[in-house]
Amino acid sequence: MFLTALSFVGAILGFVFLVLSIASGLYYVSELVEEHSEPTKRFLKKVIYTIIGLFVLLYLFDSFPLKLSLFSIFSYYVYLQNLNKFPYVQLTSPVFLASCILVVANHFLWFNHFHHPVIPPLEVRLRHDYVPPHIPSFVEVCSFFGICVWFVPFALFVSLSAHDNLLPSHDTMAPSPSSKKKNNGLAKVVVAKVRDYVYSAARTVGWELDKEHGRII
Repeated sequence: MFLTALSFVGAILGFVFLVLSIASGLYYVSELVEEHSEPTKRFLKKVIYTIIGLFVLLYLFDSFPLKLSLFSIFSYYVYLQNLNKFPYVQLTSPVFLASCILVVANHFLWFNHFHHPVIPPLEVRLRHDYVPPHIPSFVEVCSFFGICVWFVPFALFVSLSAHDNLLPSHDTMAPSPSSKKKNNGLAKVVVAKVRDYVYSAARTVGWELDKEHGRII
């Protein structure tokens, strides 16, 4: 009984430390990208072209579905448009919103593809020359999702920056060099927002996690 309760506590603590580690990593990588935006842009462009080539090879040699492969290639073409004004992005721009939708669509479409493999009819399987199709292993599926579905969207999320003074109705996409410091990476913005929410929630129950809160400088 107590061992079961201890396992639940350990799982919760492990999850909390995992989330904190990911948040810290996102913050650090975002700061690193801000200092090396031009090499990051070149790297992301090469990765996008490489993954498009991988989809072509997967279709030719592993019999991946044509329509789904073309849809993913089109998605990467849309992802590529985010690099035109890299690292700046307008959160309400059609390209950015379309990229967000395509990330989710790619995930669910490929998940459905691997979750429901095509099984030939019985009369085909009973033939003496029948060769069963290759069913991807768990490692193969995870590798495909990590490299071909998630890597570029995650890298763009960490790399792109949103201008603090950019209103939804504003058309300026690339701020002047003098306003560079007013731009924050999307990952940093999300981490900061979550951190402020946790501080606020803890403050309502009498816990003060922010040692700088209320201090006059």
